[in-house]
Amino acid sequence: MLFFTIWPLFALICLGYILVRRGFPDPGFWPAAERINYFLLFPALLLSSLADAPVRDPQLLRLGCAAVIIILFAALALALARRAYPLPAARFGPLLQGTVRFNTYLGLAILATLAGPVGIERAALYLAIAVPLVNVLSIMALTEAGQARRPLAMLRTMVRNPLILACLGGIALALTGWGLPFGTGRFLDLLAQASLPLGLLCVGAALQPAALRCDGLTLVASGALRLLLMPLLAALIARSVGLSGVEALVLVVFSAIPTAPTSYVLTRQLNGDGTLMAGIVTSQTIAAIATIPLVLWVLGH
Repeated sequence: MLFFTIWPLFALICLGYILVRRGFPDPGFWPAAERINYFLLFPALLLSSLADAPVRDPQLLRLGCAAVIIILFAALALALARRAYPLPAARFGPLLQGTVRFNTYLGLAILATLAGPVGIERAALYLAIAVPLVNVLSIMALTEAGQARRPLAMLRTMVRNPLILACLGGIALALTGWGLPFGTGRFLDLLAQASLPLGLLCVGAALQPAALRCDGLTLVASGALRLLLMPLLAALIARSVGLSGVEALVLVVFSAIPTAPTSYVLTRQLNGDGTLMAGIVTSQTIAAIATIPLVLWVLGH
């Protein structure tokens, strides 16, 4: 049964939540752990996964195009809805992030469980396209319409993102055929092995149940959009562009997982509604324990 296959991943998230509430090992540990994972361990996973990937495979081109279509379609639908029901950027930003952003650690962990190294490889290519796009859309959504978009500032943010740099480096190695020589592949593999378990523990440590007390209707709507409608859209797009197998699974999984905990950090940095964003992250992560197995079962994955 699919639930029993992926429940250990959610058990790690729950364990992270329990540990941080018990103050173990130390309150300063969790920000440091998240930082080392974001800047070192996770990029090592992406780089090593992409270095020998078949980046010229037409299926991967379809996967990238499908990812862009899904994300832009969802963002456009929300923008049109905003015209009918105006919202300030401080609240629209969290809603958009709750729909188009994704918990990368959980997505990769699920794909590693269901599809093995091939799933990680295909997912890394998906991330190379989706991560820059959702970051730009998130920044724009949190910016008031009359305020300058500061494209150069956004570009600097993108080129400093370690995940984007790792993806680009891995794709470059794959295109040149150089791979990872002199034992560097093994070195990166060792770093990568720690990334997903530590990442899921950090996801649990970042949950804020107190934020669930506000905006109940908004949280339910955001969860329905992200956890139910987005994977359905992904399945339809996958079929329309001819995706199947692991590529279709990647598309559905990254559309069915909850939004990223880092959305809260970006929201706070750009003066958005941090309480709403924390509630969206927490509610979606809890609900996903039930919705992900259900969605994958219904959609035949």
